Amino acid sequence: MSKNYNVAVVGATGMVGQSMARLLYERSFPYKNLKLLASARSAETTVRVGNQDYRVEESKPEAFEGVDLAFFSIEGDLSKELAPEAVKRGAVVVDNSSAFRMDEDVPLVVPEVNPEEASKHNGIIANPNCSTIQMVVALQPLHQEAGIKRIIVSTYQAVSGAGREAMEELTNQSKNILENKPVTAEYIPHKGASRQHRIAFNLVPQLDVLMEDGYCKEELKMIRETRKIMGEPDLAISATTVRVPVWNGHSEAVNVELKKELSPERSREILKGAPGIIVVDNLAELAYPMPADADGKDEVFVGRIRKDESVEYGLNLWVVADNLRKGAATNSVQIAELLV
Repeated sequence: MSKNYNVAVVGATGMVGQSMARLLYERSFPYKNLKLLASARSAETTVRVGNQDYRVEESKPEAFEGVDLAFFSIEGDLSKELAPEAVKRGAVVVDNSSAFRMDEDVPLVVPEVNPEEASKHNGIIANPNCSTIQMVVALQPLHQEAGIKRIIVSTYQAVSGAGREAMEELTNQSKNILENKPVTAEYIPHKGASRQHRIAFNLVPQLDVLMEDGYCKEELKMIRETRKIMGEPDLAISATTVRVPVWNGHSEAVNVELKKELSPERSREILKGAPGIIVVDNLAELAYPMPADADGKDEVFVGRIRKDESVEYGLNLWVVADNLRKGAATNSVQIAELLV
């Protein structure tokens, strides 16, 4: 790849796509030309990046002519259709959908955890699920120190993960409930579900489609992706994912059973020295990570680190991150930075 890159962002009018374009500018990524692509419906609109307005073009195969690097933030079916077309024309694709994550020939990369995998691509690199990313960033340093035997995670995921419409729905529902007006629901647990639930002043223990075994797709993503990223195909993991009435920022209660002793004090030391992590853990000052504080940040925040007395070598952690940034856009740009 050349020194100054022709870069495309596919899905550039969406929340993650806009964040990708903004981060390329903020992090001074060496792009020569920036092309913003979206559906035919969004073509010809403009998106501001830095101090420049860019006209959005339609995402179609010929749009990737001359592109060195393409960031995809679109539905998986579209990624499967368009990513190979981009690769065929010489681009390397960093894809944020679930389309290629479990493909054996596609690296699934979190730069703080498995950066060496990025160079093994055949044209496509997969960006993991948002909830998976923040968890593995927090757990990898502990795994390297003491070995992880089992993970139990419960997530508290913001509505921004379901898109801009879901955020607007939360706002409207909250306002209507407070004003004693009727409430409508369209986007939770997911668009097109056979039954929709109110999210305002509520929790919904389902993200994405429910499978026959009772797990939802988000839970299976966390289990399978964590094993692949950490290089532990037999790692015992159990996940429960919950949508909460928070605009932005995912939180996770993570319980790990380790292979040897690791005190909370030593865990804090390890995490403070690890890349991409900020430890916020001072109970005397009631200081711990919260999604409001992680909003707009690129780091993973870890706190409430304490011993789990129910097993021989157990720890509990509270992990928080901005799901639009580190959970999607920032991780994608960091992957590209590895390539250059």
